[in-house]
Amino acid sequence: MKLILTADVPGLGTPGDVVEVKDGYGRNYLLPRGHAVAWTKGGEKQVAQIKRARGAREIRGVEHAQEVKSALGALTVVITQRAGDGGRLFGSVTTADVVAAISAAGGPALDKGAIRVTTPIKTVGTHSVSVSLHPEVEFALPVEVVAA
Repeated sequence: MKLILTADVPGLGTPGDVVEVKDGYGRNYLLPRGHAVAWTKGGEKQVAQIKRARGAREIRGVEHAQEVKSALGALTVVITQRAGDGGRLFGSVTTADVVAAISAAGGPALDKGAIRVTTPIKTVGTHSVSVSLHPEVEFALPVEVVAA
């Protein structure tokens, strides 16, 4: 079965890659989870679009990662979430919430896979998230969670 990957699949490829997999793996795992779409001739346009989007978010090297790190260090990242009494959140803060808050604060567009929330953020206050821009550039970013 020939598929176009829409997400990073370890051991198989990155978004935009055209891969050949066994029918059961594609039909039962990749397609239902949204990691891939069926390959068609018109799908080549999707491949170009996916690769363009990935190129806009991609960190090009250690120097570029250091520049992005310094830009992120200068930002104040604030996430507004609904909270109950005592500052406990309804739900928790996700990596997508952190990426959206960084963009709203004027930061660069990051891939949500670059951000790792080590301990679940379920309360109001200042928390730390791990940002991995490059294998050599990892740092902790403070994130302030406020009640809405």
